[in-house]
Amino acid sequence: MIGPTVCIQVRQQTDRLILQPVMKDTPVISVVMPCYNEAKRISGAVQSVFEQTFRDLELIVVDDGSRDDSLQVIAALAKRYPRLKYFSQENRGPGPARNLGLRQASGEYIAFLDADDAWHPQCLERLHATLSRHPDAALTYCGWQNLGVPENRGKPFIPPDYERPDKIEVMLRGCRWPIHAALTRKASIDAIGGFDEQWSTSMDYDLWLNLASFHEIVLTPEVLAYYHHHEGEQITKNRLRIAINHTRIQQHFLDAHPEVIEHLGKGRVRRILMDELLQRAYVSYWDRDLDTAHVLFRKMLGARFFGFKDLKYALPALLPLPIYRRLVRALERQTA
Repeated sequence: MIGPTVCIQVRQQTDRLILQPVMKDTPVISVVMPCYNEAKRISGAVQSVFEQTFRDLELIVVDDGSRDDSLQVIAALAKRYPRLKYFSQENRGPGPARNLGLRQASGEYIAFLDADDAWHPQCLERLHATLSRHPDAALTYCGWQNLGVPENRGKPFIPPDYERPDKIEVMLRGCRWPIHAALTRKASIDAIGGFDEQWSTSMDYDLWLNLASFHEIVLTPEVLAYYHHHEGEQITKNRLRIAINHTRIQQHFLDAHPEVIEHLGKGRVRRILMDELLQRAYVSYWDRDLDTAHVLFRKMLGARFFGFKDLKYALPALLPLPIYRRLVRALERQTA
């Protein structure tokens, strides 16, 4: 188990000078939590970590240049929880913040939890038990529930078993689980270099794509993670930027692994990439995020990837954005 606080560690380098307690013993699990302007919510996330039935852990919080009182709140929490270490950096984004946390982590296993989300009290215990039973697996993932959304979008969800012959194709299509619905071995993350800091969004998809495609993964079939939707600076808020980065990450992966293209075939790879983008266009359209839908439908038309039924929605996107918005809203009034 984690021992008492024995000394004070000082970090200076590229980070702000921060004092924080250091634990004597090496924990089994290191939890990495980036924080940006979450002074009102981070206490709940931290409490979720220390209410885990699995106790042999440390929590590493990285404040990513918050402009609110997050750093002060974190410092106060560190006095309450001796297994909490914290660091601060100038605002660089969640990927660099998580990488800083990974560099400070000493546990054999890594879990990620954002400062506005939460876990079931037995989350880490169940995930750790799964990896203990599967010593060759690099990662285990579990089910989750979205909170703060309409009832039809907030049902508990347990994903299928993705360890199957078409796993790479499935992973290439999209991110299969939220970042906090997984536990992985630190050695596996270190082997691929952690998070690629060129991505401003979807960096977790890039990590899971590169890790899960070539290593065994295993399902823990329980709902153990909770994703809180709310107004504010959530990491995954910018839908268009996420869609564009998602496509770039797919192409970056394929450029690095041409054997995947050879295995799947160029035609199938193109369909996988375009299907995902088209689906995002429709989701944006029906959510009336017309700015995003306008760009994505145009991309589909430019790539000549559409069916006859898609033209009803895609062709109007050739109009200038202000006219496109008025047209869609006029059609909406007619069908209301």
